[in-house]
Amino acid sequence: MSDLVRRATMADRPLLERLWLLFRHDLSEFGGTLPNPDGSFRSERLGLALTDPDWAAYLLHRADRPVGLAFVRSLTGPTRVLNSFFVVRGARRQGLGLRAVQEVVARHPGPWEVAFQDTNPAAVRFWRRAATRIAGDAWHEEHRAVPGRPELAPDCWISFAGQGRSQAEFTG
Repeated sequence: MSDLVRRATMADRPLLERLWLLFRHDLSEFGGTLPNPDGSFRSERLGLALTDPDWAAYLLHRADRPVGLAFVRSLTGPTRVLNSFFVVRGARRQGLGLRAVQEVVARHPGPWEVAFQDTNPAAVRFWRRAATRIAGDAWHEEHRAVPGRPELAPDCWISFAGQGRSQAEFTG
């Protein structure tokens, strides 16, 4: 079992809520989303990730410190979706995010998709690199409208096939 990625439980909800606020705050730079009057952001994904059997929530750690989260949906569908992925700024650009994505994908082999915004250049670079690391040249990128949100720019989606891998393969 990885010391970087572990499945979250309901007992982890307070920690996930705090990481979720940091994640949504980071994303607000690219969509102009402001917090709710109480300082929170939309959090229905957080509840689904912990309670819906078609979702999985993961915590990312470095030693004993939380460094991020990953939410996967459509576990029983034909294509898994990395719905939310976040690494705190102090742990970025150290290879942790790339390794965490590989580990999460390896836990759920099969086709995968991940969406991000073109206006976030770090995300564009990261997800293209992650797709190449996981699938080589066998990945596809396309733009799709955000359902029910015609005022928003289309999301960029990357699709690839994830294969189960051994823990030793994540160190590369």
